[in-house]
Amino acid sequence: MNKADLVALNNMPDVSGHELSIPQNTLEWVGMSGINQPLAIRDGADVRKVQSRVQIYVDLGDERAKGIHMSRLYLILDEHSETRPLTTAGLKLLLRSMLESHRDLSSRAFVRFDFDYTLRRPALVSDNSGWNAYPVSIRGALVDGRIALELRINVQYSSTCPQSAALARQLIQQQFVEDFGGSGQIPVEVVTAWLGTEQGIVATPHSQRSDAHILVRLADGIEHFPITDLIDAVEETLKTPVQTAVKREDEQTFALLNGQNLMFVEDAGRKLKERLDNDARLADFWVRIEHHESLHAHDAVGVFTKGVKGGYAPVP
Repeated sequence: MNKADLVALNNMPDVSGHELSIPQNTLEWVGMSGINQPLAIRDGADVRKVQSRVQIYVDLGDERAKGIHMSRLYLILDEHSETRPLTTAGLKLLLRSMLESHRDLSSRAFVRFDFDYTLRRPALVSDNSGWNAYPVSIRGALVDGRIALELRINVQYSSTCPQSAALARQLIQQQFVEDFGGSGQIPVEVVTAWLGTEQGIVATPHSQRSDAHILVRLADGIEHFPITDLIDAVEETLKTPVQTAVKREDEQTFALLNGQNLMFVEDAGRKLKERLDNDARLADFWVRIEHHESLHAHDAVGVFTKGVKGGYAPVP
């Protein structure tokens, strides 16, 4: 075998690089999902490390191209993730690099990072603390020369039904009349002791673990991803986020917070909408809140958006 034959054998075939003889349909997105990628993220003044699952795509816009160059996308993602924390500017650069690597094939790029974001949360009263994990997605798209950056978070909280609370109070009133209605004046210590019994508090309102799914489009000029700020804003607005480390004094305070912040799904939605409307960093938002009912076998759900023209549609 001569040298030319050896060279020919060692030239590995590249099927995806072949040009088709007959034009074929174009495809909106082609790429990869389920990529495991360690990632550092700029969150305000902090840089946090996470383990992300990544989806990365470009379009196949060339009618004669066999396919895209997936290895190029993978290597670009890895290089960007290894050399710098992810910022809004870095995500824009990543999207442009993806298109540059496919400049003869594609005109659009999309990438999505999914991960759990852990924050250490103090107990309500005691000196304890624990870790809470918040599902987060960061998404970037470059379409028709325009870049859109999105952040999605999920925050869990407790919601106590106002109707159930009112009905419980009525039953306690009825029990009080039944036990003391004919007694005339009652010493304070007797009533206090009665209130501390199961017979006195004969009914309690129902509460449920609830979810706020929030998708926001970041305004131009934002330099970092406001992950912690957004989580804090939701928890501060609703007042009853789920807890981590809990002693009895923390549980009692949590019960007090629930009693002072009774809410239907409509109440939670209105509070959140007002808070998000006043955040100039958010060009648009879509929110779905779910109260996973303990009374019903179904959930109570609310959906709302910022109402921007051409923005997110208020669909569940």
